[in-house]
Amino acid sequence: MIKLSTGVIHKCVKAVGLAQDYAPCLTSSLPSTRGSEPVSRIARSRCLMVLAVLCVIGITPANATEAVKQTTSIDSLKLYAHSRIINYKEFQCFNTLITKESNWRVKAINPNGNHFGLGQMRNVKYRNLDGFRMIDWTLRYIDHRYQGKICNGALAHWKKHGWH
Repeated sequence: MIKLSTGVIHKCVKAVGLAQDYAPCLTSSLPSTRGSEPVSRIARSRCLMVLAVLCVIGITPANATEAVKQTTSIDSLKLYAHSRIINYKEFQCFNTLITKESNWRVKAINPNGNHFGLGQMRNVKYRNLDGFRMIDWTLRYIDHRYQGKICNGALAHWKKHGWH
């Protein structure tokens, strides 16, 4: 395994030019672990490795843990909703409905500022609930208004009117 010191990486990154310009920098800084290979091939492979590491570092969001946390949270909410809606087709309709309403964002607010959360309800108490309780409230609302019919009731109404 080749270990690169931070100083070597910074020194090489400051150089201007294509990957082959990094060859002297990388060749002089790191001992060869492949004694039989020509220096240019070793340098080229090290350049590609350093550039790959820099690309990964460059495209990784600064708040990667937040993105993972949010994805996990959305997945948890979907699993919870699916545990409440046994029928897969009905769950898919619920998923479509919530995606259209709030894109599974618990803190979503409509442009007028008077509808909140996953199901975009008007109730101020709903705004202060966690995502799991919002799912329960939304399902109770659908059960009351559409007799529990998510696909043929709530989603059909949403497609026709743009709200449910």
